[in-house]
Amino acid sequence: MTFELETAAQADKLRRVAIDPISRVEGHGKVTLLLDEDNKVHQVRLHIVEFRGFERFIQGRPYWEVPVMVQRLCGICPVSHHIAASKALDVVVGARQLTPAAEKIRRLMHYGQILQSHALHFYYLSTPDLLFGFDSEVARRNIVGIAAAYPDIARQGISLRKFGQEVIRVTAGKRIHGTSSVPGGVNKSLTRDERNFLLKDVDQMIAWSHEAVRIIKQLHQSNPALYDHFGAFRSNFMSIVAPDGAMDLYHGALRASDADGRILFDQVDYQDYEQLITEEVKPWTYMKFPFLQQLGPEHGWYKVGPLARVQNCDRIPTPLAEAERKEFVAYGQGKPLHATLAYHWARMIEMLFAAETIKELLHDDDLQGTDLMRTGERRKEGIGVIEAPRGTLFHHYRVGDNDLVTMANLIVSTTNNNQAMNTAVREVAKKYLSGHEITEGLLNHIEVAIRAFDPCLSCATHALGQMPLEVTLEDCTGQLIDKVTRDTHGICHA
Repeated sequence: MTFELETAAQADKLRRVAIDPISRVEGHGKVTLLLDEDNKVHQVRLHIVEFRGFERFIQGRPYWEVPVMVQRLCGICPVSHHIAASKALDVVVGARQLTPAAEKIRRLMHYGQILQSHALHFYYLSTPDLLFGFDSEVARRNIVGIAAAYPDIARQGISLRKFGQEVIRVTAGKRIHGTSSVPGGVNKSLTRDERNFLLKDVDQMIAWSHEAVRIIKQLHQSNPALYDHFGAFRSNFMSIVAPDGAMDLYHGALRASDADGRILFDQVDYQDYEQLITEEVKPWTYMKFPFLQQLGPEHGWYKVGPLARVQNCDRIPTPLAEAERKEFVAYGQGKPLHATLAYHWARMIEMLFAAETIKELLHDDDLQGTDLMRTGERRKEGIGVIEAPRGTLFHHYRVGDNDLVTMANLIVSTTNNNQAMNTAVREVAKKYLSGHEITEGLLNHIEVAIRAFDPCLSCATHALGQMPLEVTLEDCTGQLIDKVTRDTHGICHA
């Protein structure tokens, strides 16, 4: 079952069902399904319906403005863009190696972002489905419903996110859209009072993160038929890893593995990412489709994010998270887990890793250092890569002799997961919706699959080349009067 239409005549016989908008995700998107008279699903597509042209209006701006500007892509993961842009522009200003203080302050900021983002996604956006059930009452499936039924769980989620935001505040200057990471380093260090403020609560955050791993493991064990097979499909994985293969969410080299866990490439400098990855554009969405060049568009797409990172690394360099990683790997009996809902389990392991790492960094005296900036031989081009909460994030800039940006290319985490998300919704539609009477609960199954990837649709809306466009004219009753479309080649069709 390919879920792709063969003829226009076939399309005329089908009815369209839309999930618009997708709820409990960041940004705006929709899913469309085409069904026949027996409710058999013939096509499912995830559409990104907003466009944000950051790759264009960054051009012509001074390069030092970029780390602050790109944060406006998103209010949920601004730190990821702030740091990825800074890392790219470190190369431009010749700071190939930061001072110890600057690198550790950035790391602390980044792991605070990982902690707060993972807590937000799991407790606020996903537990309403996981704890109440996919078909549960709509009015109950939200954080308010969780607070009423599971007050301790809700309290832990809120406190974990708040702590992560405080880590960001003391490192970036404010909780959202901070300014401390700059090309070549950072512009502030931590005071001892700020460090001690965070240290007093960090052990509790580690304990609650560990409890979150226990909760999601318990859910897997209570219903393996669901958690092991819902939206499951085989794919490649990609992430960055440390030189020794350990998990490192701030810096590393690129590693990819196939669906059986075999390494496709390893320890590749991300400055060479264009030799590895190509992006496709399709006319029905503003989000691009990346793939590994060596495998081609049909077989080269991949997953990024927690499910990829936990299985793509050789170890996690903190004790509690490493023990949980080993249990996760053992659950797969030596084979990679490909179940979409396994993203939640992997995400909570990463949240535990982030909490442990924050504690380690807070005990490092380099955070109070005063040597915060490095520069060197100026270059015209730089690439920065970081593991954002949702997956591998690429920022690529060229800068002219006048210090103005001449080119910007962003491949964000959700874009890297684009084909995987489309495949997940097709698999769920095939198993749960096709041939059945369509209900809100069944449509929520589609949304559950999308939410598992924790997509940031605002970040992902960048297209390569000519943007596809559709303009429709309707009268006051909603009847279509006229429609004009422009395809990806810039050709208009009436």
